[in-house]
Amino acid sequence: MASEVALKNVDNACETAEEFTRVFYKQVDNSRHLTSKLYLDTGLLVWNGNGINGNDKIQKFLMDLPASNHVLKTLDAQPISENVVSNKLTYLIQACGDVTYQNDDGKKPFQQTFLIVAVDGKWKIASDCFRLQVPYNQS
Repeated sequence: MASEVALKNVDNACETAEEFTRVFYKQVDNSRHLTSKLYLDTGLLVWNGNGINGNDKIQKFLMDLPASNHVLKTLDAQPISENVVSNKLTYLIQACGDVTYQNDDGKKPFQQTFLIVAVDGKWKIASDCFRLQVPYNQS
């Protein structure tokens, strides 16, 4: 019985990840000025190693980025044990794909990890780590 519940929780996490990322990337690409509503007030964004804390600062940072188009290629999700996250329904989402920025030649692969929490019936981003997958140059 416990394994059936665990499988159901994983299925729910994956379904939520599909819906959440569809909303997130549509908003980032088409309605970026509304994106901060997806973050907790205390949300954290780490964008290519640059940390931004708080949804107002995240909104300003995102608005300063060039227009984008994200194409998702892979997606995975898993539930986080409620006893680890103060009994709040929380999912870890891994997304990978390609992004094209305005006035930039070609698409770039990216990886993004979200930690989302259910708050009053809505999903909010607690932590978001975005990284362009560019070759690492060792000096």
